[in-house]
Amino acid sequence: MTILYSFRRCPYAMRARMALSSQGVRVELREVLLRDKPPSMLDLSHKGTVPVLQTDEGQVIDESLDIMCWALASDDSWFSQASQTEQMRLAQDFDATFKPHVDAYKYHRPGSAHPQHYYREQAAKCLDDFELRLGSSNHLLGDAPQFLDLAVMPFVRQFASVDRQWFDAQPRQRVRQWLDHWLVDPLFTGVMGKFSQWQEGSMGEAWPPRLDTKTIS
Repeated sequence: MTILYSFRRCPYAMRARMALSSQGVRVELREVLLRDKPPSMLDLSHKGTVPVLQTDEGQVIDESLDIMCWALASDDSWFSQASQTEQMRLAQDFDATFKPHVDAYKYHRPGSAHPQHYYREQAAKCLDDFELRLGSSNHLLGDAPQFLDLAVMPFVRQFASVDRQWFDAQPRQRVRQWLDHWLVDPLFTGVMGKFSQWQEGSMGEAWPPRLDTKTIS
């Protein structure tokens, strides 16, 4: 069986799980703690980050966007509004610009180069393009959910959760509505179940749960 090393709260792992679950890909889920990384995961990927996927054939994929592409390879609906190449580029650009600001905001420390609100505002500006896109459709690239929606939603969730009262009051209300829509989507809620830490040498969890629907339209 395909093996997936994951961590429930990691946004990179979330988007990988959502893509896998959308296709009903059955995996042996090994829930890890990042402060206690299992040797078998480190043997597969020296990066020491999740997610890490090992296919039945022994292929190792340790980049979350690549796991998404692997999972969605036979489902063109996730690339109906823009090509895989274009959506990968948009997701990678978003990761590169948004995530550093979110981390500096969420984990702000005394002595940082800027006050916490500076990093919050820099991260929020990265959502302006999404706000414009959502002015004419329910999803980032059109009327159907796409690879890009799955790829970026966990990171917008992470940003919003730092200060949800502020996020709900800020002017990018279409982004807020889009996020709220995803937070109750069965595709998201279905991958957020809690599992005990996997122990080296034991069997992981048979995953994911069966879903009745791919996503809310």
